[in-house]
Amino acid sequence: MSTTNSFYTLSTYDVVVVGGGHAGCEAASASARMGMKTCLVTLDLNKLAQMSCNPAIGGIAKGQIVREIDALGGLTGEVTDATTIQFRMLNRSKGPAMWSPRAQCDRAKFIQAWRERLEATTNLHFLQDEIAEILTEKGRVSGVRTVWGIELRAHAVIITAGTFLNGLMHIGKRTLLGGRSAEPAAMYLTGSLTQLGLSVNRMKTGTPVRIDRDSVYLEELEIEAGDPLPAQFSFLSPKRLLPQLPCWTCYTNEEVHEVLQKGLADSPLYNGQIKSIGPRYCPSIETKIVTFADRNRHPLFLEPEGTDTREMYLNGFSSSLPISVQIEALRKIPAFRDVQIYRPGYAIEYDFFNPIDLYHTLESKKVGGLYLAGQVNGTTGYEEAAGQGLVAGINAALAIRGEEPFILRRDEAYIGVLIDDLVTKGVDEPYRMFTSRAEFRILLRQDNADARLTPYAIRFGLATAERSLHFERKQKTINQIVSVIKSTTVRPKEVNSYLEQIGSSQLQVGCKMDELLRRPNVTLSALVQTYPNVFQFNREQNDIREDSFEAAEILIKYEGYIARERAEAEKMSRLEDIIIQDHFDYLSIKGISIEGRQKLAAINPRTLAQANRIPGVSPSDISVLLVLCGR
Repeated sequence: MSTTNSFYTLSTYDVVVVGGGHAGCEAASASARMGMKTCLVTLDLNKLAQMSCNPAIGGIAKGQIVREIDALGGLTGEVTDATTIQFRMLNRSKGPAMWSPRAQCDRAKFIQAWRERLEATTNLHFLQDEIAEILTEKGRVSGVRTVWGIELRAHAVIITAGTFLNGLMHIGKRTLLGGRSAEPAAMYLTGSLTQLGLSVNRMKTGTPVRIDRDSVYLEELEIEAGDPLPAQFSFLSPKRLLPQLPCWTCYTNEEVHEVLQKGLADSPLYNGQIKSIGPRYCPSIETKIVTFADRNRHPLFLEPEGTDTREMYLNGFSSSLPISVQIEALRKIPAFRDVQIYRPGYAIEYDFFNPIDLYHTLESKKVGGLYLAGQVNGTTGYEEAAGQGLVAGINAALAIRGEEPFILRRDEAYIGVLIDDLVTKGVDEPYRMFTSRAEFRILLRQDNADARLTPYAIRFGLATAERSLHFERKQKTINQIVSVIKSTTVRPKEVNSYLEQIGSSQLQVGCKMDELLRRPNVTLSALVQTYPNVFQFNREQNDIREDSFEAAEILIKYEGYIARERAEAEKMSRLEDIIIQDHFDYLSIKGISIEGRQKLAAINPRTLAQANRIPGVSPSDISVLLVLCGR
């Protein structure tokens, strides 16, 4: 990049957000709606919140995160609902703590919906440019400088650059600089950040081939329909806007595997061309046939990209093999024997920064006022990125206001688990949220995200008047439903015919309705039909949806489990209340192990509970800190 001493100062902002992906859009929206003059700088304003991989939102644990984003006043849930072309609630066969919403979206309309909402946001400005340098004064951010010589002064800068920092794409032995297919990489920002003391490393991810629907024999595939009565992500969204489309499933076979096996010599994953860290839980098709060599088939999912396109996404066939190998292998699947592709699969390497160098607010420990969110922190997935972006945007605004930071506990939100894992443990592979990462899954259900988090949105000014009113009415109605269930007596003659139909033992004497509802096969919807007059309290006036009844049913059925988990969370919160950040010179405490001293000094945990979660810090180390805290 040629340089000159002449720079043009465009404006002074409270917050500048670098990158227009899912993290950047949520960060910019939150900051602006909290009253901060905000500028979103991105390489292409026509690709806001682009779905680089699968055009789908949600899934196991990810769906809970989107519900949490919505409860906090974020926009991902609303945009998803407006552009959904198939909705499914996953894990319905399991307990409600495991239920996870997932939506296939129209990729083009998703971008359009985000742009419409962002351009309608007061205080939010836009600039299509590339950031080359972070400006600082006295250890704090003072602004940014673009490749075209524009300076934006700012009190806070949020980096959400995704996979674009020194991005390098791979297909076979061919490589090409880029942050996404047909889009340039950001080549200068990493150097500026490392000069400020941030530690950089490389990660790798990939994406599958895109297929022309008209070249596939769909009648030979297994159809996979969405839910007959699709729900929604946002607690506010109206009924479905777009038609619901099917997906299809099929499998690879031994002939496919033979073709892939022959191409491994030209695979950048196996010939040494790619050296960065890749995802273990979302492997490429070539990794699957190597790792699971005993399996003669792997499932594939053919999913639509939108209502107005023939382009299809082949979930499960992520690959960076040569184009010829990808096509030859696909044509060994009977339904794909004449397949034509829109774009081959490819792998991409990019820079990320060590999240241990961040506070729980996602502010850098190295540079005041500098926040990082999304894949630049070593995570993967739209949902994880959006959640981080929202928290970074909120905290940047709160810091400028001079207010207390916003830090979510592990028992409050999956977003809290995500951020705590990042800043406490770091990453050794692209981080993806799983329900198993959370200790309090029964508390962190998708149905109660608004009960957990909407009070924060109201406090921060991110909840609209409509959301606040709806939230108050819904919580009141849930309490009414629970009260009615616990106070209503059911008699044998009223319910025994229903119990006989579902194979449940009949009542001999009357009992309270909540006792009956705790039976595994008994549903609240059936009891509502049996006792319609009992549940008529202001339903029409309050516009109460079925999710209020679902939430009440879960509270009754799992009351004991919820109480037990809440008690455990309260025990842990005692350690969360003991603030130890900046209180100790860990390297000088002889009673702590050498590894413990080094880890504690590097991370400087905020609380004793966080110190307890640091790998390498032993229970005896925590005991020493407890004694010192007592002193």
